[in-house]
Amino acid sequence: MILLSCFVSASNALLRYSLDISNNWPLELQWYLFASAVMLGASYTLKRNEHVRVDLIYSQLSDRGRVWVDLFGLSLFLMPACLLFTWLSWTTLFYPSWLVSEHSANAGGLARYPIKFVVPFGFFMLSLQGLSEIIKRIGMLQGKNTLPTADFKYEKPMQ
Repeated sequence: MILLSCFVSASNALLRYSLDISNNWPLELQWYLFASAVMLGASYTLKRNEHVRVDLIYSQLSDRGRVWVDLFGLSLFLMPACLLFTWLSWTTLFYPSWLVSEHSANAGGLARYPIKFVVPFGFFMLSLQGLSEIIKRIGMLQGKNTLPTADFKYEKPMQ
């Protein structure tokens, strides 16, 4: 999506400055593609265990301690936030927009409700991945999964 967004941006700039052809839909399409990449990439990033963490304590813990910290954070912070944001973005962002078939106020703009669907869908997918990670961490604590797995690694950042 990012590569496609760059292509749309470059094409739009080329048409705008070389041929004096201008339209609003390519600008909105860039925004839609970037928003989709962010919202849909969050669950994949969590699956790969590549989200940013605060390194004050985590790097000093044993592998089992890291599993406990992850389990605590996933259960008490990620899951409630994702479920709340899924529900709120569905009821206040997407659904009202879909009911009226909301479109951009800009001339030649795109429909707004499809991109507004990406927000609750992205949070829903993140909550499903969060549930998967909780199950993995519980399995690790019970000895059913090896500790650490290939995706459960910690790399101290270069200073």
